[in-house]
Amino acid sequence: MANRAVDLVITYRVVKLLATPFEKQEAFKYGIIDKDGKVLRKFRTLKGIAEKKSYTILHRFVFNLKRILSKVGLGGRLGSFAVALGLLIREDKNYIEHKSLIESAVISYLKETEQFIDLLKEEGTVPDYIVNEEPAYTCFGIDVYEKDGQLYSEKEYAKTL
Repeated sequence: MANRAVDLVITYRVVKLLATPFEKQEAFKYGIIDKDGKVLRKFRTLKGIAEKKSYTILHRFVFNLKRILSKVGLGGRLGSFAVALGLLIREDKNYIEHKSLIESAVISYLKETEQFIDLLKEEGTVPDYIVNEEPAYTCFGIDVYEKDGQLYSEKEYAKTL
């Protein structure tokens, strides 16, 4: 049971870091990364506890993941989070029982930091299309489809049809 609690905390932190723009990260404020998440200062050059806490191994992993996700063009950040959560669930089916908790925690965080409305605006409207299959998952209110072993948000999936 303790392992699941730790897993949930880590999952929440990963999704929270994914949800936070680079410009609002502590590492950005310290000049460690730029607005696109590109590293400006290596970890070994950081001085002080605050700088090192703002750029841990977890941060580096998530920042790299965010940059990769943006290169693949997953659309808006909300679609990216939906796909990220879908990947977690696909990797370990045990996360499905905690999906609502993860979603509500992330949405609460986004509302507290006044990012939620901007996120919804960024997502825009979903193109009109007819899909004859069920989504693999629905995360954050966005359908996530699987095609050729890859997961796509509904907006990106529409482009593949």
